[in-house]
Amino acid sequence: MASGDLERGGGSNVKNRGNSYNQSSSSSYYVENNEKQWTSWLVPMFVVANIAVFVVVMYVNNCPKNNQGFEGGCVARFLGRLSFEPLKENPLFGPSSNTLEKLGALNWEKVVHGNQAWRLITSIWLHAGVIHLLANMLSLIFIGIRLEQQFGFIRVGLIYLLSGFGGSVLSSLFIQRSISVGASGALFGLLGAMLSELLTNWTIYTNKVILVASGSYLLRNAMNGNQGYR
Repeated sequence: MASGDLERGGGSNVKNRGNSYNQSSSSSYYVENNEKQWTSWLVPMFVVANIAVFVVVMYVNNCPKNNQGFEGGCVARFLGRLSFEPLKENPLFGPSSNTLEKLGALNWEKVVHGNQAWRLITSIWLHAGVIHLLANMLSLIFIGIRLEQQFGFIRVGLIYLLSGFGGSVLSSLFIQRSISVGASGALFGLLGAMLSELLTNWTIYTNKVILVASGSYLLRNAMNGNQGYR
């Protein structure tokens, strides 16, 4: 009988140890997979700011009033003063180059000889047209929100702004015959951060096809830098 109790007790102890092990391993697994996820708010604010700046640029542009005789009329005239320049002047559905330059587009001559270094910052927030804006903002949403959730708004914000400034500096060195606008420098900084994380934690990204497609877009966008669109 004592032997039977011992056997039952031993079985109970084994079961308890098994339950304890399962709970411990389950708890350990939970802790490892419960990484802190930041709430993304800075990247959406960047997107809203870029869109707001574009609307202001189009308002200042006022194509119906300021169109300087380019062949063809303003596009989407029903938008009033927000209508786009003729496609022969701007095929991206946006403002004139004169408006962009007046509002802070990157111009090597004015940065170097006109003491207008502030253009290195303002050009990051300007876009040449709706197509240019849409492409950059989609890339920013795809790359930026994921990074902000992973690393927080301070790191992502610094990467975005410093990379954008660096991109403007490089553009001013290599694009000297035309103006330059866009956020591709900032996007390349975020892409670099994402790629470094990807190489370190390959299993984090489940859809690597989208990642490659986004990287290909940014590379193509950089190749278009000689046209002044970043």
